[in-house]
Amino acid sequence: MERSSIFPGSFDPLTLGHCDIINRASRLFDVVYVAIGVNILKPRLFPVDLTIKMIESAFKDNLKVKVIHYDKLTVDICRDLNVNYIVRGIRNVSDFEFERSLSEMNRTLNSNLETIFFDSRPEFITISSTIIRDLIRNKGNIKPFVPAAILPFIEKY
Repeated sequence: MERSSIFPGSFDPLTLGHCDIINRASRLFDVVYVAIGVNILKPRLFPVDLTIKMIESAFKDNLKVKVIHYDKLTVDICRDLNVNYIVRGIRNVSDFEFERSLSEMNRTLNSNLETIFFDSRPEFITISSTIIRDLIRNKGNIKPFVPAAILPFIEKY
């Protein structure tokens, strides 16, 4: 039986921290769905279709990674895909508190769901998509924080 997981987020844009979590999850699971969700609290810089292309480009050699977009509850897309594992990255204590609450809510809505927390490696703790978006808007150097494969997409946009 295939063991699948879902890594939900905005990935706007994909960061090296995201890549680290995806790569680590793909060592544990047969399929890792990188699931681009809708978050009305986070206005997007890049359109979803471009984000999908960026992520697919960064993981073109990892056949375990599948990129999808969804506009429903994460528990619902998990049910639709027959996925019982949600992957989440934790950078700090406030991330943990938020993610723990979300995990409990998801498990209440679907008792088959388990959330797997990956702690961020020290070199990725300060990286967030929010900060990268700010760097992009202000013409800052993003090269140390994002995979090289997505730079051409960002430069064209």
